[in-house]
Amino acid sequence: MSRLLIFGLGYTATRIADALRSRGWQVDATGSAGNLAFGDDEAVRGALARATHVLSSVPPVEDSDPVLDRYGSALSGKWLGYLSSTGVYGDAAGAWVDEASPTGSGRRQARAECDARWLEAGARVFRLPGIYGPGRSAFDRVEARKAHRIDLPGQVFSRVHVADIVAGVVAAMATDAPAGAYNLSDDLPTSQNTVIEEACRLLGREAPPLQSIGAARLSPMARGFYAENRRVANGKAKRVLGWQPRFATYREGLAAIRARA
Repeated sequence: MSRLLIFGLGYTATRIADALRSRGWQVDATGSAGNLAFGDDEAVRGALARATHVLSSVPPVEDSDPVLDRYGSALSGKWLGYLSSTGVYGDAAGAWVDEASPTGSGRRQARAECDARWLEAGARVFRLPGIYGPGRSAFDRVEARKAHRIDLPGQVFSRVHVADIVAGVVAAMATDAPAGAYNLSDDLPTSQNTVIEEACRLLGREAPPLQSIGAARLSPMARGFYAENRRVANGKAKRVLGWQPRFATYREGLAAIRARA
C-alpha cells in the first residue's frame, strides 16, 4: 500500500493529501491540521519507516531546512518531493526561465539553498510561482480592499492554480517521474494589474486606481514581489509528467473560483 508522509500540511499540501486519500493512499502529516507533531521524533520516525513517499512543504527557517536537518538521515529509499518556489530564479528582466536557468541570485536565497539540498537528496522539486485558488485569490484581495494596480510597465508574473499543483504532484508520483526540478506554472505570464482587473470585472467592481509603487505603501514583502520580473516555462512538466494545467490562464482559474462562490 502506498503511504505518504507530508511535512507541513498547509494550503497546497492539504489538497494533495485529500487527492491521494481519495485514491486509497494512507497519509500522515505534520502541522496544526496533521496527526503528527514535527518535534515528536519517535512518532515522526515511525511514520517515516512506514512511508513509501515523503513530501515537504516546509519553508526555510533561518537559512536552513528544518526537515532535512532533523530527519534527513531517515529519508533514504523514499520517493521524495519538495514544494519550492520559482523565486529561486531571481529577476530575469521579464525573460523566460526554465529548470536549466541559474538559481540563487534573487531575494529567495535561503529557498534556493534548500531547493538545491533537496535536489541533492534525490527529490522531485516542484518550483511554484504565485499560488491561487478558492479562498486565496485576487477576489479575496479585492473584497478586502487590499488589491493594487501598480504602474510598472512590462512587469509580469507567473501563477498557478492550486488544483494544477495537485495534479502535477500526483502525476509525478503516479509515473515515478525522475528526480529533478519541475516548474508547475500556467501558460500565460501576465501583469498583476491584469489579474486584478479581471477579478473586478467578474465581481462587477471598479478596478483600483493605478498607483506608483511608492504611493501604494506596500509591505516590504510585497515590494520584494514587484522587484523581480520573469516568465516561467512549464514545458518540462508537460513533457516528463504528462501534465497539462487545467487552468491554463488566470481567466479560466478566476472564472472557476467565481463559479463556486
